[in-house]
Amino acid sequence: MNIGSVSRFVLRHKAWVASFWLAVTVAAVALMPWVFDNLSESFDMLGSESADMAAETARVYGNDGSFAPLVTVVTLPEGQSVESAGFRDEWLDLESRVVAAEPSARLVSWATTGDPAFVSDDGRTTFGLVYFATDGFQLRGLSAVQETLEGATVAGEPVQLTGRPVLESVAAEGGEGGGGALVETLIGGLGALVVLLYIFGSALALMPLIVAAVSILTSFLIIGGLTTVMEINSIVQFLVALIGLGVAIDYALLVVRRWREERLAGHFNELAVQRAMETAGHAVVFSGTTVGIGLLALIAVPVPFFRGIGVGGMVIPLASVLVSITLLPVILATIGPAMDRIGLKKKAESHRGWERWGAFVVTHRGASAVVGLLLLALLMIPATQLAIGTPRPDSLNSSGESRMALEALEASGIDAGVMDPLTILVQGDPGPVAAAVDGLDGVRGAVAPEGDQWRREGNGLVAVIPQSNGDSASGRDLTSNVRAAIDGLAGGPVVGGGPAGSADFVDTVYGSFPLMVLLVAVVTYVLLVRAFRSLLLPLKALFLNVLSVAAACGVLVMVWQWGWGSDLIWGIESTGAITDWIPIMIFAFLFGLSMDYEVFIMHRMREEHDAGHDTDRAIVRGLASTGKLVTCAALILFLAFVAMSSTPQTEIKIMATGLAAGIIIDATIIRAFLVPALTSLMGRWNWWLPSSLAWIAPKPVAMTPAADAARPGMAVEPADA
Repeated sequence: MNIGSVSRFVLRHKAWVASFWLAVTVAAVALMPWVFDNLSESFDMLGSESADMAAETARVYGNDGSFAPLVTVVTLPEGQSVESAGFRDEWLDLESRVVAAEPSARLVSWATTGDPAFVSDDGRTTFGLVYFATDGFQLRGLSAVQETLEGATVAGEPVQLTGRPVLESVAAEGGEGGGGALVETLIGGLGALVVLLYIFGSALALMPLIVAAVSILTSFLIIGGLTTVMEINSIVQFLVALIGLGVAIDYALLVVRRWREERLAGHFNELAVQRAMETAGHAVVFSGTTVGIGLLALIAVPVPFFRGIGVGGMVIPLASVLVSITLLPVILATIGPAMDRIGLKKKAESHRGWERWGAFVVTHRGASAVVGLLLLALLMIPATQLAIGTPRPDSLNSSGESRMALEALEASGIDAGVMDPLTILVQGDPGPVAAAVDGLDGVRGAVAPEGDQWRREGNGLVAVIPQSNGDSASGRDLTSNVRAAIDGLAGGPVVGGGPAGSADFVDTVYGSFPLMVLLVAVVTYVLLVRAFRSLLLPLKALFLNVLSVAAACGVLVMVWQWGWGSDLIWGIESTGAITDWIPIMIFAFLFGLSMDYEVFIMHRMREEHDAGHDTDRAIVRGLASTGKLVTCAALILFLAFVAMSSTPQTEIKIMATGLAAGIIIDATIIRAFLVPALTSLMGRWNWWLPSSLAWIAPKPVAMTPAADAARPGMAVEPADA
């Protein structure tokens, strides 16, 4: 893309460009409810054993068991047990009322099976499982069942309701609320405004927010169109709103900062716009492309959920780039000077602190590189303990009846793993399959209930109750152990349920993950060779990006898996494991977002080197020009992720933590220490590009004020007072 030609075209047709974006914005606002309605709630993974089992079970029984069931809990008084007279009849009566309230429900308990797996060792605490049909990502009839169980008692003791669906439901607990993507975006935008006011000290601080607002609305409009031809998950609304906020502001900030710099150098306004676009605008195009390429990893995953997120995620940087190189020049060329009138003539845009820091790092490049790598190593070590799986149920909610029920289970010696049962579908009699599974390591019990809810059309279901939660070693191995035990048995048994779906997901996604990383790395490398006009600088950039993502995963392990920060910050206990889809999401988004800052800094260093400065001087001048910019841009993106972490869902909090950590690590350890230090150590090799490859990355023609002023469409007017 010839950014100079684009900007000249835009400046010649300001009214048309402004009208186009106004129309897009109005259309996006009008169609927003339609866009949200079209977003999917499905996490289906087609083609796996668990997905096939879920589809067949849903067809026959009306619900598939892929969602964790509700769990009813009662603890009897001292001296009583489940064997006490009248207990079974009262429990069965309770279950009949649940089925009457929601006919799709499928229940199993000690009262229906007589199996001790549902009872504590002392016989006083027992639980039942209530499976539901689902509408997308919602449990059908949940509120009706909750109303039925409200105030219910068995043997005079209250029946408590828990389970993952209830623990994850803020509304069910009446606990903390979340304002959704809109409120979180407003929170992030307010934080960004404070940072922008610090940078510009004038009404110019509003300009990146205007660009961000148009970019976000445009992204939603495009995604709305895409939902008519493919499935895009509703999680994308948080990504568009908050990542879009940070990315769009970053791009606008880079361009506006360079425009201001050119005006302070004495150039006329439209000439300053043109020069800013041919320098900073060029970097923005490459940055947006690298963010989009990072999401190729998601598109390559053979899971509709990820493909939809990947496509939707790619829209974010691309829309931000489009707005930044078309609408932003129009705003700068028209009302930009008026917005920046206060403070424009104060002083030149110099940052002595970053210049001194750059000189210090270059002078002590060896020590700086060692310190930076040591800090990264300390953060990466915990990443080696990353457990991908199902977070502990007690990390999903810290108060309310559902938490009290969970604590009652655990106090009686029943592990929270019972909340994540497996389900086996068997053609014919399910009894032998249940017998083969019962007694396996990690299995608390396996039952094949009688009745129409569990046996239809010549097949039956087996409920396999885990001994331990999915974050433990035995819990993670449960699916493979069960599948091995029933392999070859009559009836062609297939295993499904939450743990099986998670295991199939991990095998499918992470089995091909190295190939996805290689694909992203190769495409990014080729792009960066063109951007930096070097063969070695892109290798260094990729190396540092991988270290940055690994360090972010280390923070994720410490904060959430080990609970070193989750309890302190959010009052949430350690999860014991990181939700299976989060690490690959963090890689895909963080890889591109981190590369943003590499492009910003190295593009300016390359520019300084091309102007005749030696490597060390180019590093110092480049860091002096971009250090404050990158720091503030990272702070804005960090604040956007902090806003994202305010959502009630624990999984979104975990993802926001990883993204926020990665951005801060990248803007400090990577860009402040390692980029200048390693670039200085590489010396003249930074700029090595064989002449035979020069055609891949042609050197841009140097701009001169006189030549630019003579270009068609470039108005020349006196500088603003």
